[in-house]
Amino acid sequence: MANVDIRIKMTESLATPSELAKRFPVDEAMASFIAQSRQTVNDIIQGRDHRLLAIVGPCSLHDRKAALEYAKKLKVLAKEVSSEMFIVMRAYFEKPRTVLGWKGLILDPRMDGSYQIEEGISLARSLLYDINAIGLPVGCEVLDPIIPQYIDELMSWSSIGARTTESQIHRNLASGLSVAVGFKNSTSGDLLNAINAIKCAYSPASFIGMDYLGASTIFRTTGNDCCHLILRGGEQSPNYYEDDVESARTMMESNNLNPAIIVDCSHANSRKLFDRQKRVLRSIVDQVSWGETSIRGFMLESNLYSGSQDIPSDLSKLEYGVSVTDACIGWDETERILVHACELLRKARLEEGNVLPL
Repeated sequence: MANVDIRIKMTESLATPSELAKRFPVDEAMASFIAQSRQTVNDIIQGRDHRLLAIVGPCSLHDRKAALEYAKKLKVLAKEVSSEMFIVMRAYFEKPRTVLGWKGLILDPRMDGSYQIEEGISLARSLLYDINAIGLPVGCEVLDPIIPQYIDELMSWSSIGARTTESQIHRNLASGLSVAVGFKNSTSGDLLNAINAIKCAYSPASFIGMDYLGASTIFRTTGNDCCHLILRGGEQSPNYYEDDVESARTMMESNNLNPAIIVDCSHANSRKLFDRQKRVLRSIVDQVSWGETSIRGFMLESNLYSGSQDIPSDLSKLEYGVSVTDACIGWDETERILVHACELLRKARLEEGNVLPL
């Protein structure tokens, strides 16, 4: 076996998903809450619920205390806007990187390059548990195909990022996930890869993975009929304008797909300028008010305080409640624009003749 693992420095055992679940068990009440939340998300994606799905929260979570403070504030706001929006807290723990950088709380929970992965998985699961206990459903990006076994029973929605939408592994995984899955368009702005991904995930698939007990397993899926498109803009331009949404809707319909679209207010749609997210949201509200039924929701990157920060070598100097990845709008701005958007949507829905067919 001299030629095996020649570049592996060491290996470590990892707790199985079932072992971790015993540490942070989901009781009957929480399981019922998550099932109900998933059904609401599915109803919105399928067009059975008129409300918009609002995926709101930090670009990534890195501080347990700040995450729970944010969740408590968001829970209050979610109730206030519940007539027009169903809020799911963005709880992202894995960060795909083009080159280098912090890879997220699961892989590097201590933010020092020590990669205490089991500690990270435990922290992620406990955070998802606590956020659900507050009464907020959560949504996560799926990056590592093994991680969902540890946390998927706590999720109500998930996404596949622009860098992994083309991955056959992730398409197969999405076809078997128990939640609605959004595929982002490519970083170039091209929609075809995401459309193809949705078609693949709609269909039954078979793939190799790890089961709840940690054994290598062949999974055979039924297909996921709640997959949808996430418009996040591209290298050349945003893609949230009316013509862009119409083009995406037409493309989905021509491929016999449910024309369900979520618009990402951040990333290329805001040209990575966090304070422009309100412009994107304003356009979404306007389009929905005038009868664009394919827009089923939006994503908003928000934190306790606005902006972003680099990770210092002395972690005691981290600013509390400020993103360490993409810049976010602060809480006050989040509350202001969501309440205003809700008022506009409610007015458009209730005023006879204000919701016009396109």
